Amino acid sequence: MVDFLIVFMAISNPIQTSPFFQCGPTAEADSLAILHLRRDLLIPAVLRSQDDLNEGYDEGKVTNTRFGSFPHSTLIGTPWGSQVRASAVDTGSRGRKGWEGKGKKGQKRKRDGQGQEEIGAEKKAKTEDLNREENNRSAEIAEQDTGVGPKAAVEAASGFVHLLPPTPEIWTASLPHRTQVVYTPDYSYILHRLRARPGTVLIEAGAGSGSFTHAAARAVYSGTPSAEKVGSESTGLPSKGHGKVYSFEFHEQRAQKLKEELSEHGLDGLVELTYRDVCQDGFLPSSTPPSSITANAIFLDLPAPWLALKHLTRSHPSSPLDSTTSIHLCTFSPCIEQVQRTINTLRQLGWLEIEMVEIAAKRIEVRRERVGLQEEGLRGVNDSPASVDEALTRLREVEGRSKVFHEESALDEKGEEITGSPATGEAQVSKQQRLENIKNALEGRKLYKEGRLLHKPEPELKTHTSYLVFAILPREWAEEDEITAQQQWPAKVELNEQNTGLMSKRQRKKEAKAKAGGNKASEIAEERSKPDPT
Repeated sequence: MVDFLIVFMAISNPIQTSPFFQCGPTAEADSLAILHLRRDLLIPAVLRSQDDLNEGYDEGKVTNTRFGSFPHSTLIGTPWGSQVRASAVDTGSRGRKGWEGKGKKGQKRKRDGQGQEEIGAEKKAKTEDLNREENNRSAEIAEQDTGVGPKAAVEAASGFVHLLPPTPEIWTASLPHRTQVVYTPDYSYILHRLRARPGTVLIEAGAGSGSFTHAAARAVYSGTPSAEKVGSESTGLPSKGHGKVYSFEFHEQRAQKLKEELSEHGLDGLVELTYRDVCQDGFLPSSTPPSSITANAIFLDLPAPWLALKHLTRSHPSSPLDSTTSIHLCTFSPCIEQVQRTINTLRQLGWLEIEMVEIAAKRIEVRRERVGLQEEGLRGVNDSPASVDEALTRLREVEGRSKVFHEESALDEKGEEITGSPATGEAQVSKQQRLENIKNALEGRKLYKEGRLLHKPEPELKTHTSYLVFAILPREWAEEDEITAQQQWPAKVELNEQNTGLMSKRQRKKEAKAKAGGNKASEIAEERSKPDPT
């Protein structure tokens, strides 16, 4: 029954889900994967079963890193999080004469007196080499078409990588920087303050490299969007209840590159990218009707965000704001002067609860520190003496070894070598043997329990200065809205003793005060009316 439901859902929903939201247990062909070399070095790669660019590797498509070469055939079908060893790849057609001699700087220049016949012969030979190279490439392609396939990869000892699935956090650390990006500590806090959740319609201005775009798409994702239909035509808008990100970028080349990446990542239906200067032309995409966008979250990463705020008012004829909810806004500015002008404009346009925040993220490394001479020769440890006793023991060992060396190499007056045992009478262990014994003892040790647990913060903040300005634009409240609210949530009615009219809060306070004063006056009169006991 479950298998039938899965097949039915796959047939009824042909739109491909982004790997940023759902990815299988293993890496698949034509999907995005992240090669993790170290903590601050990650490489994105689209896994290909065939070398479409014909780069000349017999193993097919290959990604080269500083830790070795990794054919995609060794990555496809591998579970996420696995450690993949590098391979000794064969360069194939790169070693041929036609490829090797093409464009080299070491080619000899033609002599001034060289005849036309020699020049023609060289041109003919060069043409033959190029034709031979083209024929070899065609033969390789034909060989692949016959089903022989790429050469099997042979494991090398140069290094390894970890294969990771794509997430917005990993993509931020690995994406190609076309501009300064919004990092994870910033955009996680921004999305929290914007109240971005599944079904939110969010506007982003200043997409840049797409770091915030991917994070916002995951925050508003509430299922694969399907276009609404009006009559026989599709509006291109997500159905009701599905989130949407309207992104804008004023730089044409960056917008085109980001649009290609969004298409490769399967985010076309969720993110709509538009090449436009929002400060002049507003926030409405050209392919969307003006009355169809109902955004309730806005993020502006612009050099002059105050110029774009005039389009974000409810009175503007092409306003993209939702009239039924409050609007949460955030601007990202690196200079305090930009913040001041932005706040002045927000106050003039009626935005409330304006607040500025600066995020300073510092990474804290948690590790074990192992100190002592028993750690000598191991990686990542401090092999200095941990105590005075260890230091004295090592000094006695060094002095004893030195004494043995001088006694064995001493010569008498006749030139004969004196071979005597050391004064201590103890067998001296060589340094090589001591290091070998320490390595052999690692098998029975639990290093994760040894040493002191340290929390070491970074000495410097590895982030850029940025000021975040948050503001809220409340929804407009007209008389009709007040009547509707009173009908939906009726207030409790308190009746007066003399009439059935409604009493205001001020009238109730006044009446209670008068009543209290009357009671007090009656008490005083009663006391005065009593006879004097004396």
